[in-house]
Amino acid sequence: MSRRFFFDSPIVGNAVELTGPEAQHLAKVMRAKAGDEVTLFDGCGFEFTAEVTTVARSAIELQIVEQREVDRELLFELTLAVALPKGDRQRWLVEKLVELGCTRLQPILTTRGVAQPTGNARARLERAVIEASKQCGRNRLMVIATPQQVADILATADRITTRLFAHPGDGETNLEHAREPGSRTVVAVGPEGGFTPEELAMAEAEQWSRVKLGPRILRTETAAVACASLLACG
Repeated sequence: MSRRFFFDSPIVGNAVELTGPEAQHLAKVMRAKAGDEVTLFDGCGFEFTAEVTTVARSAIELQIVEQREVDRELLFELTLAVALPKGDRQRWLVEKLVELGCTRLQPILTTRGVAQPTGNARARLERAVIEASKQCGRNRLMVIATPQQVADILATADRITTRLFAHPGDGETNLEHAREPGSRTVVAVGPEGGFTPEELAMAEAEQWSRVKLGPRILRTETAAVACASLLACG
């Protein structure tokens, strides 16, 4: 079981108070007691070895023992612009993209799209980012952006960014240029019914390149994870 815990603001000083779900998990599930050591991370790229000093009902006080800057991020920025699937498949997608090192998940609104994270649903996905980061060792949180229309994403992506889209058919297989250190890459993945002809025409007009994922039709979340895997682990 993970002994990494997320602190939701930058850690400064030698003592911190952990509250909320993380404190409850540490107290009730891990049964923390004074003298126990855990690892904290604050989303800013640092890890902290901390010793539990006091365990209360709603808060845990810890003493910072050591601070380390530990970088487990990709050498380039990777954004997945995805027409989100329904239900629990959203959480699965978020977990896998975090594990693969993606920088940002950009939900996109497409003609054939079926879901989008709003209100409580988005909060649950942001919590899934924290849980996945605790498990995989990342010290920076993947961003879940505000949903945008696919037309806006296709038309406004930074011109120095490598722009790729997943759609059945022929496409690129050599993606070395998309993972050069310091580069920025955006991959667009459509909904279950695929991008419409109009959306495909816009992507091509804006000089997005198609990614080749084989002859089979993939679910949205499978295609997104496949693209992230090709780039992160290639």
